[in-house]
Amino acid sequence: MDFFSSMGVSASALTAERTRMNLISGNLANANTTRTPEGGPYKRKDAVFAATPIKNSFNKVLDNAANRDLRQVEVMQVIEDQNPPRLQYDPSHPDANAQGYVAMPNVNVVEEMADMINTSRSYEANVTAIQAAKSMAMKALEISSK
Repeated sequence: MDFFSSMGVSASALTAERTRMNLISGNLANANTTRTPEGGPYKRKDAVFAATPIKNSFNKVLDNAANRDLRQVEVMQVIEDQNPPRLQYDPSHPDANAQGYVAMPNVNVVEEMADMINTSRSYEANVTAIQAAKSMAMKALEISSK
């Protein structure tokens, strides 16, 4: 694997983790949203990641035949959590049902914060991998120029 391939793999992971972080932020922002345009409370969203073959030009594919097992990260889809909304007793709320319960979003703030930490650390690890590849490339240039 060359330096640019490793950077490409890490860059794809950065893009995927950024998407996941945006979804987590949206989930946290809507943790108390009881009314959506679709009707009902907000539904938690999550990204589905997949390892897909690297998309290269024809020439690169021929040049890198040994790297045919190389994969990148891609967000395949964004799914809505199908867990039911949690019911909270608040008869004064405008969205309360006849029994006084309000259907609240199925967002668990603690779970979202744990996912945010995990995503942040994955992002940092990929930035570190890119920095290491960049550093190795610079050292290789120094060696070849001597």
